[in-house]
Amino acid sequence: MLKKGVVLLSGGLDSTTVAGLAVRQGYDVTALTVHYGQTHGKEIQSAREVARLLGLRHQIIDVSFYKEIAWYSALTNPVKFNIPEERSDIIEFKNIPVTYVPLRNTFFLTMAAAYLESEVLNLIEQEKVPSGEIYAAIFIAANAVDYSGYPDCRPEFYKRVQRTLYLGSKIGVQYGVSFHIKTPIIRKSKAEIIKMAIKLGVPLEHTWSCYEGGEYPCGKCDSCILRAKGFAEAGYRDPLLVRLRATYATNDKNK
Repeated sequence: MLKKGVVLLSGGLDSTTVAGLAVRQGYDVTALTVHYGQTHGKEIQSAREVARLLGLRHQIIDVSFYKEIAWYSALTNPVKFNIPEERSDIIEFKNIPVTYVPLRNTFFLTMAAAYLESEVLNLIEQEKVPSGEIYAAIFIAANAVDYSGYPDCRPEFYKRVQRTLYLGSKIGVQYGVSFHIKTPIIRKSKAEIIKMAIKLGVPLEHTWSCYEGGEYPCGKCDSCILRAKGFAEAGYRDPLLVRLRATYATNDKNK
């Protein structure tokens, strides 16, 4: 069986872990990183380095126009909305925060599926690989446990999207090839994800989770808080912070 995989790689801890898992499971993997008009490019830099270290083919897709469509978010419209800091309801997820980007994961999945379908069609129609010998999978680091309450991170969402992609694609309708949407960390806590990442040996020291784009994570946004909580519960020091502190200490000595 030829296992073709596309992983949506943001450059964060979760997507890096999922990318490492796809490689470990024997997929021929392409990483897609989407520049959708987010407020900073720090995570894209991280994704580039992570893809290089994992030995992945890497495509950076510029759809920065999306910020004009999905403008009701602190991640695409920081002038209008401030990024929430130290939310009291972060663990209970009573409210969907303004860092939610309207239908972002739906959009990302459609792009990943279009890329993957092109790859599969080329295998079938140009390279004459029998369709029954191809397994096509999209990997996404959705999480329904330690997340910020986003509606597009729930298991039921992915079950329905998977069926929709099959019905709306040539590889599905004509060749009977399904899009398998893989969400391997969807029911894992952040601590469990971190333990998986360390076991896989992925380069966590080059991941970026913060909603801000400074030289150092802000430590106050939802993503920073959940990351810190995860490392504390897993019993590990955050390799990114270790690397940054070492870098700054070296720079200070050289001044």
